[in-house]
Amino acid sequence: MITGFRRVVKAGFVGFWRNAYVSLASIFVLTIALFVIGATMFLNQLLSTSLATLQSKVDINVYFVPDAPIEEIERIKAAVEALPDVAGVVFTSREDALAEYRERNKDNTIALQALEELNENPLGANLAIQAKETSQYESVARFLEEQRALEQPQTPVIDEVNFARNKDSIDTLTSIINATERASFIILGILLIAAILITFNTIRLAIYTAREEIAIMRLVGASNMFIRGPFMLQGIMYGFISGVLALLLFYPLLVWVGPRTAAFFELNLFDYYIVHFGEIFGVLVGIGIVLGLVSSTLAVARYLRT
Repeated sequence: MITGFRRVVKAGFVGFWRNAYVSLASIFVLTIALFVIGATMFLNQLLSTSLATLQSKVDINVYFVPDAPIEEIERIKAAVEALPDVAGVVFTSREDALAEYRERNKDNTIALQALEELNENPLGANLAIQAKETSQYESVARFLEEQRALEQPQTPVIDEVNFARNKDSIDTLTSIINATERASFIILGILLIAAILITFNTIRLAIYTAREEIAIMRLVGASNMFIRGPFMLQGIMYGFISGVLALLLFYPLLVWVGPRTAAFFELNLFDYYIVHFGEIFGVLVGIGIVLGLVSSTLAVARYLRT
């Protein structure tokens, strides 16, 4: 068994170097396919980061009446934080709300004069609520309205929940996120299928040059596994080399484009490439090896059946 394995490995390397031009053509095509798949992965990461950034800027606010008891505010805050749909809650006290109002209107003398004439803080505390998904804001707003309905008329606590004002923006963002996820999945699937077909046909042409050799090996009684083994090894070599080449091609490209993506998308693709190099290496080289192995196995099977 060991001797047979050594012969298969040796035949695989010999066939790889003997048909150098055919091997280079297969590696070139597979490298392009893996490069396209890798580019799609990076674009998808950019898109995901951009959507996450947009999603982080969307929230709903609960405004309390100025004289709302702090105990009731803390109770509602704790209840909201306990909801499974809530990612985070930021509490702003009356004093902080007043300071933020003064800062926003520091150039508006009329607003500041009106505030001084009141001789008291007209603002109440508020909560900024961030949901885990944009589609979950409606259930959070419904919970808050239920809390509002339970209040005693003579001691109101919640003044306003601004979900209705933000609903259109939230619904639009939810639609964009869902459509983008579906589109990226479909595009990646199409590119993967195209890569499989192109790689299969290229390797099939490479094996076509060895059809007479396969026929002779069958005539002398070689087993199907012994015939198939060298071509499977060559397919693995095609995939491994192509995956490494695709990674090397990305390096100078991402060095150049990284600072630009950081400026526009808040994600430096070169930093992402370095930090996740192991994962990217595993995905591209793994896909390359699988494509090369499966394509060579299917291609040589045709000549084993005839």
